Amino acid sequence: MIRLTRINHVPLVLNSDLIEHVEITPDTVIAMTSGQKFMVLESADEVIEKVIDFRRTIADRPEKVSTAADSTPALEEQR
Repeated sequence: MIRLTRINHVPLVLNSDLIEHVEITPDTVIAMTSGQKFMVLESADEVIEKVIDFRRTIADRPEKVSTAADSTPALEEQR
């Protein structure tokens, strides 16, 4: 999710995975896969940077991988 500002200065949080394209008219217009369009104060470059930053934070998060060893003690305790 990325935080943006509508043209009327109202905050907006968008699911960046659903952005179809960004238009650069005098204003920045974001078209979503749902067909909705949002005019925002941020430039297209700022929107792109926010999407990149968001995806980078997801990619950099350590994942906890569940293994059989994680569940073994619980199974042994039940016996």
